[in-house]
Amino acid sequence: MESIRDVLKQMKNPAFEQQSQALMHRVLHEPAVEALLQGHPELTEHHIRRSINRLYAFAREQKACSQCPGLSLCPNDVHGHTTTIQVESLGNDEVTLQDYKVACERFTSKQQQDAFSKRIKSFYVDKQVLEKGYQLAEMITCDRERATAVDRVHDYVKQASQQKELPGKGLYLYGPLGSGKTYLLSYVLHELAKQGHNGVIVYVPDFVEEAKGWISEPGKLKEMIELLKETDLLVFDDIGAENVSPWIRDHVFATILNYRMNRKPTFFSSNYTLDGLEKHLSFSNREGEEEFKGKRLMERIRHFVEPVEVKGHNKRK
Repeated sequence: MESIRDVLKQMKNPAFEQQSQALMHRVLHEPAVEALLQGHPELTEHHIRRSINRLYAFAREQKACSQCPGLSLCPNDVHGHTTTIQVESLGNDEVTLQDYKVACERFTSKQQQDAFSKRIKSFYVDKQVLEKGYQLAEMITCDRERATAVDRVHDYVKQASQQKELPGKGLYLYGPLGSGKTYLLSYVLHELAKQGHNGVIVYVPDFVEEAKGWISEPGKLKEMIELLKETDLLVFDDIGAENVSPWIRDHVFATILNYRMNRKPTFFSSNYTLDGLEKHLSFSNREGEEEFKGKRLMERIRHFVEPVEVKGHNKRK
């Protein structure tokens, strides 16, 4: 499209006078411009002519936004932004029109999502679980049996958000398969990430299987352990579903949890109660019952979480 500035330069030529007048007429009858002029009766023809280039861009981009093709196809001059006009006083009853670029809701939402993605790392967990929106009312209405758990998780997030520092205790969500435990803990990460906290969520069964291969890669093992020790928020998802091994229990889990005790909150989801998890951790295929070692690890879990039962039917069905 020809620039309005180029058109105006040619207005001195009578041959283009009619064209420029038609363009002026079209700009002034754009809905966005009409609304602006109606709201500012102090604007004279002098003001309008002096700012016609701004009004042209304003009308064009407002129209494009009203028919938005999506953020990736944004046709405006500045991607994800639109031109807005403000009438500003210069004193002595004189005013001027100023144009500004304002980010649209889709651009702002994308920025927030990108910032969230940078704060939250996931290992072996579907990222779509973390990136979806969360509605507390929907969590309850789709299964009223888990209303108590939803309320407690919401209260935890609210209390944590109001404190200067994160609480030392996390949550231990337990219940049947598919009752929404991972979903609720993802909500915790999502909401606290908005406050600027970083976090990691780990699907324990897959993590354990891969960690077994790190015995021969001490550098990689150390890097992962340090990440899980230092992150503000840590979620161990589906603990108890893994094939427990003495090395993972005593040198990976114990190292991480010993450091985080009463320092940074750790969250768990499991099909086991705390007592059931202790029994699970006290057994290994190679060495049989190891009650003392299981109890020792549970000391790093039991006293630094609040158990919350998540009731309900299997959502995956």
